[in-house]
Amino acid sequence: MISIGVPKSVAALCTGGIARAGALSEQATCSFAWVQSGVVGKSFGWSVGETLKRSQPRRAFATRSRAAASGGVNGTVADSKDSEYDYDLVTIGAGSGGVRASRFAANLGAKVAVCELPFSTISSDSAGGVGGTCVLRGCVPKKILVYGSQFAHSFEDSKGFGWSYDAKPKHDWNMLIDNKNKELNRLLGVYKNILKNANVALIEGRGKIVDPHTVDISGERIRARHILVAVGGRPYVPDIPGKEFAITSDEALDLPSRPEKICIVGGGYIALEFAGIFNGLGSEVHVFIRQDKVLRGFDEEVRDFVAEQMSLKGIKFHFGESPTAVEKGSDGKFTLVTTKGSEVADSIMFATGRKPNTKNLGLEDVGVNINSKGAIEVDEYSRTSVASIWAVGDVTDRMNLTPVALMEGMAFAKTAFGDEPSKPDHRYVASAVFTQPPIGTVGLTEAEALETYGDIDVYTSNFRPMKATISGLGNRTFMKIIVDAASNVVVGVHMCGDDAPEVLQGFGVAVKAGLTKAQFDATVGIHPTAAEELVTMRSPTRKLRQKSNKVAEEGAARPV
Repeated sequence: MISIGVPKSVAALCTGGIARAGALSEQATCSFAWVQSGVVGKSFGWSVGETLKRSQPRRAFATRSRAAASGGVNGTVADSKDSEYDYDLVTIGAGSGGVRASRFAANLGAKVAVCELPFSTISSDSAGGVGGTCVLRGCVPKKILVYGSQFAHSFEDSKGFGWSYDAKPKHDWNMLIDNKNKELNRLLGVYKNILKNANVALIEGRGKIVDPHTVDISGERIRARHILVAVGGRPYVPDIPGKEFAITSDEALDLPSRPEKICIVGGGYIALEFAGIFNGLGSEVHVFIRQDKVLRGFDEEVRDFVAEQMSLKGIKFHFGESPTAVEKGSDGKFTLVTTKGSEVADSIMFATGRKPNTKNLGLEDVGVNINSKGAIEVDEYSRTSVASIWAVGDVTDRMNLTPVALMEGMAFAKTAFGDEPSKPDHRYVASAVFTQPPIGTVGLTEAEALETYGDIDVYTSNFRPMKATISGLGNRTFMKIIVDAASNVVVGVHMCGDDAPEVLQGFGVAVKAGLTKAQFDATVGIHPTAAEELVTMRSPTRKLRQKSNKVAEEGAARPV
């Protein structure tokens, strides 16, 4: 089916990945390989020209665990067995930050216990699970659904490369959710083993701080030299009539069936990622945003570009509309009422932000300061206003990313138990949005750079990648580099297009290291790739000069 006369680089897109299609990895994937092999696609619920037997979802379950902990100590940690404390550290919450902090503290000789609620795919006051939001109801299951939804676009892309199908590809939602839940169960076991292998005691139950050194875990009181709060956050739903009829990202990852039509309220990364998921799986998607653009806080050009590209895929955006009510009809459908009208759908999803999960932890009673948003206030070492109580991760609302929580957890362990005071470094942290197309970003936006430096050079490129020229679809890629004009240092890199998160991980190192635009220019690109565009943009799109800005014209320091 593949034309013999196509250029070698194009044929490689069709055939090079097919040979590798047997193993799916984060590092190497090929959309055409997925289609050809069938094996990978079926795992995500897709079938081509055949009818799949529908499998019943296997729901995850929780088991009670009270692992025994050894009490090894070193010179920097007091022996809890011979002191007034049961443990050197009790961590409330076994998410990414809590597990990392507990494991490293134990490796440094501390006697550690972690308390966590029983596992459920839906978080609540009585359910959680080892692994936390990212592993159980965030990054991991969401990325699995992103992968599953991308096949629809890959099938369409492949036609220009000679592929044809005997029937329209079908998707089995239940198979996708079943396989997702199997993976969550596997990861649940992995995280429990991480704690077990580090000799960390895992106590199932709800933790509440009684005093600066005591935690009540479902009626059992435990004394600790240090207490770490790492309970993360939960989805926020505005208090409007009928909010009980709406779902959040938790429920969206575990629906019994795919909605034929869904309304998503919110313009942030969670809203847009789920819009792409449901659109790819065949749902009619409407996104309602109270502002006039998506992704507040991101670079303006990236915001415009991703909305345009998502619209081309059929996602309908309703800007300047705020929800006022959700109504349930007698036919089982739901109506989203907004400030401008209404829309009927099978599901109404709210992705209107997340709030720190600080309620009923006893924090205020023992003197821990909580800010107006409900987040725990900490110093630069993650210590709260109570000397023996610390906090890391989303509960502090500093930078709500899993790798940041890991960094904060490790820094805490070094500070509290390693005789190595360590501050987590929140500067120049790369991040991604798994929209379709995805976004990768590191450093400052154009507006932030102009405010910080005054004089900046901006390089942009908006192009149609090779794959899109053959597929005949309208997919494009956008790239942007922002440079401090005085020092030639690259202070921001942004990309929206296929593989943007993978590309930006490497450029995140470059920006963090303080490389100059001249050093980018001196780098030989890899051809043919989209990424080479980031080292071949020679002429600035615009030079912006605001020498009256508050930052000195010459030798301006990079922001801290």
